[in-house]
Amino acid sequence: MGWASMVAVLLAATPTFVTRGDVTPESELRREAEAGWASLEAVYSAEAGGAPTKAPVSILLQRGAALSPERNAQGRPGLVELRQNTPGVLDERLRVALRHELAHQLLWWACPQSSEDRLFHEAFAVAVSGELPAWREGGYQSLSRAASELASSPAVDSTRARRALARLLSESVGFPKALSRRLRQCHDGARWVVPLSIDELAEVEVRAAGPATVVVSRHSGEVLLSEGEARRALPYGSVLKPFVYAAGVGHPVLAPRVDVQEWSCGPGLPAKVDARTALLRSCNGYFLDWEAAGSAPRAFGAWGPVLSALGLTGTPADMADMVGLRSTLSLSPWGLAQAYRLLAEARPDVLALLADNADRGTLAELPASKALSGVATKTGTVRDAASRPQYGWIAAVDEDLVVVAVRPGKMPRHFAEEIPAALARARKQAGVEAARVQVLGLVPSREVEARCPGVAFSVDGGVPRPSPGEWARLEALTTKGAAVCLGAPWRVRFPKGPEEGRDYAGVFSWSPPPAYRPPEGVPTSPSAMKARRGSDFVFRTTRLQYTAGVVAAEDVTLKGEPRVALARVVAHNERHSRHPGRAVCDTTHCQAFRGTVRVQRDDAKALGMPALKWKEWLLFSQGGEEPWKQERPRGEVERLLGRGLVSLRFEAGRVNYLLTERDGTATYEEGRSLPCELLRSGLKLPSCPRTASFNGSVLVFEGRGRGHGEGLDVEAAKASGLRSDAILEAAYGKKRPAPRDVDGE
Repeated sequence: MGWASMVAVLLAATPTFVTRGDVTPESELRREAEAGWASLEAVYSAEAGGAPTKAPVSILLQRGAALSPERNAQGRPGLVELRQNTPGVLDERLRVALRHELAHQLLWWACPQSSEDRLFHEAFAVAVSGELPAWREGGYQSLSRAASELASSPAVDSTRARRALARLLSESVGFPKALSRRLRQCHDGARWVVPLSIDELAEVEVRAAGPATVVVSRHSGEVLLSEGEARRALPYGSVLKPFVYAAGVGHPVLAPRVDVQEWSCGPGLPAKVDARTALLRSCNGYFLDWEAAGSAPRAFGAWGPVLSALGLTGTPADMADMVGLRSTLSLSPWGLAQAYRLLAEARPDVLALLADNADRGTLAELPASKALSGVATKTGTVRDAASRPQYGWIAAVDEDLVVVAVRPGKMPRHFAEEIPAALARARKQAGVEAARVQVLGLVPSREVEARCPGVAFSVDGGVPRPSPGEWARLEALTTKGAAVCLGAPWRVRFPKGPEEGRDYAGVFSWSPPPAYRPPEGVPTSPSAMKARRGSDFVFRTTRLQYTAGVVAAEDVTLKGEPRVALARVVAHNERHSRHPGRAVCDTTHCQAFRGTVRVQRDDAKALGMPALKWKEWLLFSQGGEEPWKQERPRGEVERLLGRGLVSLRFEAGRVNYLLTERDGTATYEEGRSLPCELLRSGLKLPSCPRTASFNGSVLVFEGRGRGHGEGLDVEAAKASGLRSDAILEAAYGKKRPAPRDVDGE
């Protein structure tokens, strides 16, 4: 691209900077932002190999009203907040802070796949903002000390972390090569599965590995607990043998070879060893002889792409590489945990085999064995030339969690007791168990699309099949088995939904429901038929994520005890589905769910409280006293209630109405009555009306509040000032059984 063309592209890609007059002078601030943006984008284009092609959005520049003392600026996509100490003066401190925040804005725009990689974002911002010389003016800091400081700083934009980051960046002559590689990855549109590591940034191994533990949810994929450097790749020993086993077909039965070290895998080894015994005993000799027989999988077979996508540092040359007899390849604890999450989804039979490990495998006859009984576990040991343990690994999977622990210089049997403790600590977080919900039932299945910002796999007969990184039909991803997104939530979109889609942190599966037949004589609109039928897609996440998603969909402003009360009802209803034998649905027939959201403290508090005493579905609605008035065509009302409608009145949760009937030559009026909710939901009225009047070809309905008006009134709960127990007792203390075919909100 010629210089003139490059300038034209950069000018076209400059965002519109908007100011509010609270940072002055405004015109100079905008000029500074435009010049800074052009400089940043020139760096990006030079290092990434081209300029971004899409147009940026506008960026608001305003005064930061609540900046912490150590911050000169902060931002989020489309907004930069600045600290101006002297009105009308744009000093160098403010200009550097502006360039730093604009660097983040540029990455959010040009490289959205890196948005969760905090180290990459901060390293780029420090490298291009012009602040490096100021950081270098401090006292000397060794490279290893800087790496340790950075590793121990969870917030990489703190003063300590930035000073350490500047020290690592100073190792490079010119622009850091690690950032250049990652920027090219941005420009190529590649998926961002493995975050930037400290070693990668420093271009050198700068410290010995410390202990690391990571706990991941089997359901949502989120990291529930992380200690040490869980993203650092290390040699893995035997802990990947289950993937060799899973990739194999027709596992042989082999005779152990006497006096061969690799066959030394515990006393009492039988004369013939099958693959199951070899896996539990971790017999290296079995796997090597399996390869020699010519029938073993190569490079982990179908599981090779999974491990590679999760950060395996190369392709294994042979079985010795795969089972960790040579320490040539590495994988991080986080990557291994995600791989075991997918293994649990695709091959429950392998997990069932590994559940015997504490009884008759490498973790048997230990004080911790009883606590690990029934938990699928696999150990691995990395040894040096003198056969001393360099790293011990344990991977453990129960019904909800995946734990991976690495301990330098220890054999796995020497820290096995830490695994039940890690599981127990993770379970202190309320709501880690599974929740299942039928989703997107009102949208034709063929119109739902999904995209995985991490790496996606669809399970096909126990085999993981890589899924495309771009948008794809969710139906195609799930019809042969579960669809799992590793490293990020799914993004799901559909016509008339948000263009950018919604987050769904969990596992999708295909499960068409049986046909729905409405009760005889009950008017049911087409949308109500869809809602009551359920959905072809079942989504699994954690109960906490599900509950938070429903509460946000019902009332995103809800806080405190009213939010706790509603969250307790939502979690209760997930276990008392209105679809017998099926998961709860995501429409107002059950309770709205529009994907996973950021969990609030009140949501977690609610899930940690005792289960509710009622044993059936609990109704709730927005409630309130806000007046409303809406019109509906007479024909639409008569399609629900019957032709010849004469009058309507509402009382005690029912609609009482008269219809004109004819019998031969006689004409008379017949009174009828139905639950008011059937009318409200069929006409999509805010609540059950209080009055209805005829106005020519339309009916005018008037009422107050939102929802069906039964059970928990959310607006009343807000105004009550009561604790959640009292709110729930007032709503359900004299509870009657919920109507089976009434939509709930």
